[in-house]
Amino acid sequence: MRRMTRRDFVKGSVAVGVTLAAPFSRVRGANDDIRVAVVGIRNQGSNHINWFRNIPGVRVVAICDADRSFLNREQKKFIELNEPVDAYIDYRKLLEDKNIDAIITATPNHWHALVTIWGCQAGKDVYVEKPVSHNIWEGRKMVEAARKYNRIVQAGTQRRSDEGLQEAIDYIRQGNLGRIVIVYGIVYVRRGSIGKVSGPQPIPDSVDYNLWCGPAPKAPLMRKSLHYDWHWVWPTGNGDLGNNGIHFTDICQWFLDKNALPRRVMSIGGRFGYIDDGQTPNTQIVFLDYKPAPIIFEVRGLPRAKGNSAMDAFRGTRAGVVVQCEDGYFVGGWVYDNNGTKIKQFKRTGGSGHHANFIKAVRSRKVSDLNADIAKGHLSSALCHMGNISYRLGRETSRGEVMEAIKGNKEMTDSFERFQEHLLVNGVDVKATPRILGPWLEMDTDNERFVGDFHEQANELVKRKYREPFVVPEQV
Repeated sequence: MRRMTRRDFVKGSVAVGVTLAAPFSRVRGANDDIRVAVVGIRNQGSNHINWFRNIPGVRVVAICDADRSFLNREQKKFIELNEPVDAYIDYRKLLEDKNIDAIITATPNHWHALVTIWGCQAGKDVYVEKPVSHNIWEGRKMVEAARKYNRIVQAGTQRRSDEGLQEAIDYIRQGNLGRIVIVYGIVYVRRGSIGKVSGPQPIPDSVDYNLWCGPAPKAPLMRKSLHYDWHWVWPTGNGDLGNNGIHFTDICQWFLDKNALPRRVMSIGGRFGYIDDGQTPNTQIVFLDYKPAPIIFEVRGLPRAKGNSAMDAFRGTRAGVVVQCEDGYFVGGWVYDNNGTKIKQFKRTGGSGHHANFIKAVRSRKVSDLNADIAKGHLSSALCHMGNISYRLGRETSRGEVMEAIKGNKEMTDSFERFQEHLLVNGVDVKATPRILGPWLEMDTDNERFVGDFHEQANELVKRKYREPFVVPEQV
């Protein structure tokens, strides 16, 4: 079959909106090429196309998205490069293609588990963006599927491939600064209002909304933008804790070398400073009670102060980790003593080799070659879910009630006092956008289920109700 021409592309742009039953012609090369498909190509998926096509011995041979406007856009780029590509709106159709070796997915969070599990069942390896799951239960199912079908599944927490960070972790674990006392995760990233609508909004004509919703309820669109702003509503997103925060919960857990969830969690936060259609907090503190060193995670979406475009920083970082040890601390690639004097620098790479690391493991068939195996991605994602579950079970509260709940916890009290000051300088009216105190929740770390107070309500959020036929199976 011949390659697609520009004239074919124009014709195909119409056909793609129907079924995409007749994909582009397949022109395969050497038998040892790794042939990948990218699913979810609006933004990060488009980046993945370029990252993977530039790895020697890798070809992007298929793309998939529920919005045909993104398919048209990316198809045009393939034509300009004279590269054949198959295009799909329905991911299930893509899985029938035996010429695909690996799936790269950058869909919205609510699709991550099904893309991964169905991919494993179809004999494909998978690279899944962060957070790997939309909830705790389905993350564990993803691990089970990877193991059952002997698949290579990499989490998109690319800082695991940062060689300088690996060296820093080794340095800390060797005891050069004494034992770790506490680890802070920091995400101070500006997030403005997404607006407020008065009724259901039209779905873009280019979108197959049934497929876009997939496992989530097929509900009316009650926000201005279908795309991206799904991060800030619970049926599809996990807030900034699960959006940017996952990178740093992952690093926090990596420093602590934990292979299970913490025994307790508690969250304080709110969606402060504006009233819009978002549901997730724009400002949040999460306490993850690992022993002997806990994690405190802080999210801020408001600026340093009202009318100031700059963001806050905590001990020199706006997005990163601070590892406080007995004899010093690590932040931003530097190790300091407790007087703030620089001791040693680790040159960070940002994890630019993460995609190549996945391909290396695909070729070797060794899970041990992965820098971010799905089991690690699951636990780090679950830390975000735990924090959000406490928040979602919370209630409006006073400053005094929060102080009572964290009494005796010096580090948490310090974080909350800085949180309060942050709201004050931003002119936040907590009566209009209230402060939410989540309960302390206790986790059965073996079964990844909550026990104790509020466990019934919390466990309802460990797993979701799935919409047929987009159901994560009990038995993968």
